[in-house]
Amino acid sequence: MTVERREERTEVVNYNSVNGRPVVISTPIPTTVYQTETVTRDSSAARHAQVFTIQQVIFLLFGILEALLGIRFVLGLLAANPAAGFAQLIYGLTNPFLAPFVGLFGQPNFEGMVFEWNALVAILVYVLLAGLLVKLVAFTMGNRRGDTYTTISNRIDRV
Repeated sequence: MTVERREERTEVVNYNSVNGRPVVISTPIPTTVYQTETVTRDSSAARHAQVFTIQQVIFLLFGILEALLGIRFVLGLLAANPAAGFAQLIYGLTNPFLAPFVGLFGQPNFEGMVFEWNALVAILVYVLLAGLLVKLVAFTMGNRRGDTYTTISNRIDRV
């Protein structure tokens, strides 16, 4: 609730001069401004925040997974040395997530370059799975619009 009170002054100049100068007479004009704001909060705002946070965590985790799978795909295209430390790290992190897709397609090789169709299919499937999980969270946790009421009243009194 906000309440504001303000008083204004008005100067009245009397052109009857004393000693050659105008006489200034200041009289306050009482002015009062009231502004009241009443807000009733959304009863499910905390639930909306929880749903949004869970959805963002899902997007983050799946985004990291998809980025790692994309790096794996690029490493294969560029014929990276699989014995190098970085390549071992990427292959080690992505192998469990790529396991359901191994053997789905052949791996065309050309002078050490590997085109991993399995990694591309895995990226697509994980994108769809992330979207499905986000919608499922919204559906099961009741991502419904709540009620918010706002009332604003102004009162200006001038005398």
